[in-house]
Amino acid sequence: ACEWRGLDYVLTDRRMLPLDDASAITRVLDSRRPWAVVNAAGWVRVDEAEAEEQACREANAAGAIRLAEACAERDIGFVSFSSDLVFDGLKGRAYVESDPCAPLNAYGRSKAEAEAAMLQLGHGLMVRTAAFFSPYDPHNFARHVHRSLAVGREVAAPDDLIVSPTYVPDLVEATLDLLIDGERGVWHLANQGEVSWAEFGRMIARAFGFNEAMVQGRPASTFGWAAGRPRFAALTSERGALLPSLENALARHVAILRASDFAPDAEASIDRGASTTPLGAADRSEQAQPGLQQVRR
Repeated sequence: ACEWRGLDYVLTDRRMLPLDDASAITRVLDSRRPWAVVNAAGWVRVDEAEAEEQACREANAAGAIRLAEACAERDIGFVSFSSDLVFDGLKGRAYVESDPCAPLNAYGRSKAEAEAAMLQLGHGLMVRTAAFFSPYDPHNFARHVHRSLAVGREVAAPDDLIVSPTYVPDLVEATLDLLIDGERGVWHLANQGEVSWAEFGRMIARAFGFNEAMVQGRPASTFGWAAGRPRFAALTSERGALLPSLENALARHVAILRASDFAPDAEASIDRGASTTPLGAADRSEQAQPGLQQVRR
C-alpha cells in the first residue's frame, strides 16, 4: 500500500525494534526519524492469553504504550490496533467508538488498557477492527473455509457470535488515510455489515460456488475455548464509515483468489496438526500482521 502511494517505508521485526526495550525504541526512532509509525505487533493467541495474561499484557499494552510515548515525545505520527474483544457484547447492536469497554477475556483487557493509555496520552490513532480476512494471508477464517470446502471437508463455525468481518486491504488503505490526515483517538474500521461466523462461512461458500450446507453452525460453547467471546461484537462508526460493504469486500477477495494459482492440496499443510475449528486464529486482531512498520516521507 505504501508503494502504491509513493511512500518510503521500513519494515522492522522484534529483533530490530523490541517493544520491551525502551533504549532500542529510542535508538531506532532517532536513527530512522520516521514521520509516522504503524504498530502492527502484538499477542494474538486469544485463548492462550488466559493462562499467560502478563505476557499478553506486556505485548499488547505495555509495549504499545512504550512505543506511543516515544513517538509522542518526538511528535511522530503513531497508529496501533485494537479489537472488538474490548466489548462484552451486551449492547445488542453495533458498537461505536464512544461505547465503554468491558472485555470478557485477558486479550480484551490488554487492548482496553492500551486504548486507555493512548487516549490519556492524547497522541496517536487507535484503530479498532475485527475478524480479518485477506487473499494474501492463508491464516484467516475465509481462507480456512475456502481450503476446506475445496477439498470436500465440512467447516464448523459459531452461529451465535456476531462480528463485522474486515478485509485487510481495505483496512490498510483506510488506516493510511487517517494516519496521513493526522487523525487521533479511537476509530472503528470494519467493513459494513454484521454476520455470525457461520453465516460468513456460508457467504464464502456461495461466493465460490460451493455447497453452503457444508458450513455447519454450532453454539460457541461447543468449541471449548478458554476465553470468553462477546455474543454481539459488530462494529460501526460514529466518526465516519470509511470501508465499503462486506459483500463488496468479499467479491474482491474471491476475484483475487480465482485469478491466482491457489491450490488447495498444496496449502493443506496449513491446517494440518491444528484444530479444525476456525477461530483459533481468525478472531485475532493482529493475525498475520508484520511486526512493525515505520513509514517515512
